[in-house]
Amino acid sequence: MVDPVLASRLQFAWTTAIHIIFPTITMGLAPFLVYWTWKEVRGDGEVYARLRRFWTKIFALTFVTGTVTGIVLEFEFGTNFASYATQVGGIFGGPLATEGLMAFFLESTMLGIFLFGRERVSDRAFLGSAFLVALGSWLSAVWILIANAWMQTPAGFKMSERAGEQVAVLTDPVAAYLTPRFFYMFTHMQTAAVLSAALFIAGIASYKLLTTDDRSAFWMKTMKVALVAMIITAPLLAVHGDAYGRHIHDTQESKMAAIEATWETGGYAPLYLVAAPTSTDNVVAPAEEDLFTVGIPWGASMLAGAGDPSTVITGFEDIEHDLPPYLLVFYSFRAMVGLGFWFIFLALWGVYRWRQGSLLDDTLLQKAMVASTGLGVLAVEFGWMVAEIGRQPWAIYGELLVSDSVSPGLTGGEAMLTLIGFVGGYLLLFGTWSYLVYRLVRSGPAAPESESTASSEEVSVQ
Repeated sequence: MVDPVLASRLQFAWTTAIHIIFPTITMGLAPFLVYWTWKEVRGDGEVYARLRRFWTKIFALTFVTGTVTGIVLEFEFGTNFASYATQVGGIFGGPLATEGLMAFFLESTMLGIFLFGRERVSDRAFLGSAFLVALGSWLSAVWILIANAWMQTPAGFKMSERAGEQVAVLTDPVAAYLTPRFFYMFTHMQTAAVLSAALFIAGIASYKLLTTDDRSAFWMKTMKVALVAMIITAPLLAVHGDAYGRHIHDTQESKMAAIEATWETGGYAPLYLVAAPTSTDNVVAPAEEDLFTVGIPWGASMLAGAGDPSTVITGFEDIEHDLPPYLLVFYSFRAMVGLGFWFIFLALWGVYRWRQGSLLDDTLLQKAMVASTGLGVLAVEFGWMVAEIGRQPWAIYGELLVSDSVSPGLTGGEAMLTLIGFVGGYLLLFGTWSYLVYRLVRSGPAAPESESTASSEEVSVQ
């Protein structure tokens, strides 16, 4: 017999994991499109018009795929998590509805002008459409993360009985929708999105430099803009992530315990680099004595307390509710952090070669960039796993269990059937998107309109 709670959780996790790829890329690409459009309307060279046209095609394709995969998520609150919608929909539904009415409407409307209006509107209006497309994509993140931040650190509400059911009633909109967690999540997510897009376009540019004879200004400018974004965002993510971790320590003790695999409450907690079960009997949740660990003494307490090794971390032994599947959280966190350090190294490497004037000569760097094309999005996936799996078993942290959120009439068979359908459907969508992006990259941008322009672009590479 299939557990409807487990099948529903797997379905939501799967659809979210695929969907998050697309908004991450569009949110990250949006500032690049604004920059290239601004350079184009200033008359700084035809290459900027070609950059804008080429990357706008990928942006539009990704936006459409993200829209299709995202709509399903909102329906799942009705099909799989109807109890959740009944109990907290009055608060949770507000940001989601606003996201659709405000952000999505703005982005999709302005995208029409941005795609087809270059010859029909003034330069100022065209640049304005690029900015509003970017604004719409970032506003979508604002409202989605307001809703998710409330799930992580709920505030500004009370539970009240209505028609025989307990429902959440809003008592303080500011406290509910502007929780401290929102600012941490938004800053971290948007910085990660820009870094992911920078890795994405740097990887594609490196692929073209490695596999074709095209050494034009187009791909070099693409590479250089991406490197500027990487050298700013990669270190910023590390600094901000450290502050974000301290905030989690202060607000979600079970997630913090899962991140650090901490059993005993106390200070001077080690930072484990490795935690592995010594037995196959209980791989998912081994007891403390069944875990092999290698760590840095006092490291976890020092990170949680901004350098103070006596900072107390609450261990699993003092957490009364069920524990999250901590090994998934533990290793997702370390994978995210490990990739973050790789991105810093990659950015420093690229900028060093740029300053040396040898970006075109370092094929090892170009191969590393190609290998890292999708790693930014993968790091976002790991971060999202830490945030969402670390919140378990709660749907609303400390208030509503996931097991109490699933639709009461849903059977395990129904949930499994739709899960299978969504696995196939989303794989098809992702495969189609990947193939179309590959076709666009293989075709490359349109050729320069004049020989003189082409010549000047080639000269500018040197």
